[in-house]
Amino acid sequence: MKITDTLSGKKEEFQPQGDVVTMYVCGVTPYDDAHLGHAMSYIIFDVITRYLKYRGYKVRFVQNVTDIDDKIIERANQRGVPTRELAEKFTASYVEDMKSLNIEPPDKNPYATDVIPDMIEMIQGLVDKGYAYPAGGSVYFRVRNVPDYGKLSKRSLDSMRSGTTCEIGGEKEDPLDFVLWKAAKPGEPEWDSPWGKGRPGWHIECSTMSLKYLGQTIDIHGGGQDLVFPHHENEIAQSESFTGKKPFAKYWLHNGLVQLGADKMSKSLGNLITIREALQKYGADAIRIFILSSYYRSPLTYTEEALEAAAEGAERLITAVRKNDETSGKGEILDSKSYADKFTEAMDDDFNTPQALAVLFDLSRKINEAVDEGISVVNAQNTLVSLARIVLGLRIPRVFNVEVSDRILMRDTVEATVIPGKLIPPKRIPDAVKARVNRLLEERANCRKEKNWQRADEIREKLAQLGVSQEDSKTRTTITYKSVPSQKSLDNLMKELGVNL
Repeated sequence: MKITDTLSGKKEEFQPQGDVVTMYVCGVTPYDDAHLGHAMSYIIFDVITRYLKYRGYKVRFVQNVTDIDDKIIERANQRGVPTRELAEKFTASYVEDMKSLNIEPPDKNPYATDVIPDMIEMIQGLVDKGYAYPAGGSVYFRVRNVPDYGKLSKRSLDSMRSGTTCEIGGEKEDPLDFVLWKAAKPGEPEWDSPWGKGRPGWHIECSTMSLKYLGQTIDIHGGGQDLVFPHHENEIAQSESFTGKKPFAKYWLHNGLVQLGADKMSKSLGNLITIREALQKYGADAIRIFILSSYYRSPLTYTEEALEAAAEGAERLITAVRKNDETSGKGEILDSKSYADKFTEAMDDDFNTPQALAVLFDLSRKINEAVDEGISVVNAQNTLVSLARIVLGLRIPRVFNVEVSDRILMRDTVEATVIPGKLIPPKRIPDAVKARVNRLLEERANCRKEKNWQRADEIREKLAQLGVSQEDSKTRTTITYKSVPSQKSLDNLMKELGVNL
């Protein structure tokens, strides 16, 4: 497996340090709703994590929440609410968005404010070693003490100094020095420190959490390309100066940015499409296919046409999986091993998801042709489902019934068990359970037709609590059994809702 390392600028053979791959990805700053730019980064690193596990690696994945930041403080002041209340609100919204996108949660999701004592300890260590200095209640990092500063972003100190507008003569010894601890200001959150009350700077937060939860050297550090400088450059400088150990990260992976027109999509610019809006319009699979259809290091331009094409792509995969195999396992069998091998070959080449997706679309076309020719496609369908769901995180369902009039697409099996490289046949749903779920889905479909949205939402929420999830798209509602509800629990729900079998 080879991955492109931003630091070396080369495609490197992936050789983790030990049995467990350690990975840190910079997380969200929760001061507004998450948008498609966030979705791109987190879907990409979700797929990278999934693929590493599929290839047999154990992964320890940490992603932070920056719950104290200038932007959070500014937005909280604008709205007249405490910073913690604002951060908690949008963190909860972000977590819900990630679930809706089928993004697996990290192993550890620390909040910056939970590790401030660790940050103070790290800053004090940098001061003791001469890499940082207090000034006016703040603490700054001495960039000139790090000879290779700029190695990640390929910038020299002279070029950076010539481009800065900072004035010498203030608190800083050098205009390039960056803040580790900010002196308290009126109306801002503050914590006690050896240098007086204040709060941490942005860069020290990620270094501290990475060192605390993953150790002095990690295998993969990821984030958007807009973080290369100054954030990740500063992380390297302060982390390697504190520990005395290089490298801070063996491989630096940076994803391209989603653009709306000529500019990147961002909350600060206000040119964004929220994840929630995109989910309602296109669905999770369409968003994932849209993002994964582009090489992860390249910029991605948002257009409605591109999302609609991705939604159509998801439908093509679903159609292939829905094809009925009427051969009963007799006669010729469609061999899907070569497709699985090509898929792995693509992903081994720096997580080439566009090529991996192309393999799945080729396989889906071959399945359609094979069914028409009387060739058994069960194994090929299992391969398609396995790779699409386990690696790419798509919710491609295996179906038993399609009610076109109500646009309901259903699976008759529970989520498949995942073993690296394999798909274990899932459990069947008892007929009595399916009958009751079908009746409730029929009731919900009728409510939607009658625009009784409150009752329709109530049925959906109640079924979700019992493990039956529903995802609405423009063309259908996809039903997935996360777990098998008991007949009794469904009878109780039907009685509660006044629905007869």
